[in-house]
Amino acid sequence: MTIMIPAWVDGQLMPIDKLEVHQRGLRHKAVSVFVMRGEAVLIQKRAAGKYHTPGLWANTCCTHPEWDEAPVDCAIRRLREELGITKLYPAHRDRIEYRANVGGGLIEHEVVDLFLAEAGADLRVQPNPEEVAETRWVDLYDLAAEVVRWPERFTPWLRIYLDEHKDRIFGRLVRA
Repeated sequence: MTIMIPAWVDGQLMPIDKLEVHQRGLRHKAVSVFVMRGEAVLIQKRAAGKYHTPGLWANTCCTHPEWDEAPVDCAIRRLREELGITKLYPAHRDRIEYRANVGGGLIEHEVVDLFLAEAGADLRVQPNPEEVAETRWVDLYDLAAEVVRWPERFTPWLRIYLDEHKDRIFGRLVRA
């Protein structure tokens, strides 16, 4: 099945095949979500069958919106599809752009709408094994330290988010 995502070609936004977007390194729309419980963040290890960065730890979920799909609707959809999380409504935090080599000749050049959602202790997480190998809750500051110590265990975008945009994403949670 071909998945078409919104990407810019010669300055015009158009639906392009997802694999082609990454092969060509085209600038494209994306969504990333961080689910928090206090200062703990839910992260996921990408399933072994993912076409890039399999087996690496990433933020709670991330994806590309469908053509004409609102970023918040995309975030809610992917929380459900990847992690079985429902009845959680993420708040838009910021929009950033980054470019990163994700291996295998593929490039992520994303314009990312970032979302943050606060979860209660009763949050049910039921990962889709085709998407997610495992999940864990980790203190945000411990995660940042892990990423510095073992960067090869984490996706390029999570490293970028924590290194360059932590205050923009987490705001009030960032310690001085």
